[in-house]
Amino acid sequence: MVTEESARPELTLVVLMGLQGAGKTSFTRARWPGGHVHVSKDHFPRRAKHKDARQERLIAAALGEGRSVVVDNTHPTALVRAPLVALGRAHGALVVGYCFVARVDECLARNRGRQGRLRVPDVAIFATARRFEAPSLAEGFDELHAVRLVAGEGFEVTAW
Repeated sequence: MVTEESARPELTLVVLMGLQGAGKTSFTRARWPGGHVHVSKDHFPRRAKHKDARQERLIAAALGEGRSVVVDNTHPTALVRAPLVALGRAHGALVVGYCFVARVDECLARNRGRQGRLRVPDVAIFATARRFEAPSLAEGFDELHAVRLVAGEGFEVTAW
């Protein structure tokens, strides 16, 4: 039996992790078309100061309003992800991570197809790849998933 209480969607904080060009934004558009607040530093002015603090304020405001959030950035290390996990926990949200598994050459190729601000310097992809640490449930995630872009078919999501 489905009650009104059990039919309500759960408050969720989704943390995307992966190299630039791995498909994080495309995945967000396909998976949550308007259902979650989409927070990305890519939407901030290029020279904006205190991007992390601004991102955390936006996330806290949305979660405080009872709205689920997708955080769409590279999040390469556990140290970078920790404040987001803590923020989700503080608001009683389910914290779900999606780690994008992609080779550097694939990300470089996708990035070269981008125009204007969407394209990042190749060096940024190499730098993120060098720093990237695989996520772990020990970081405080409730769920972790691996995401792979499958040419012509969309995305394949599996348990981490």
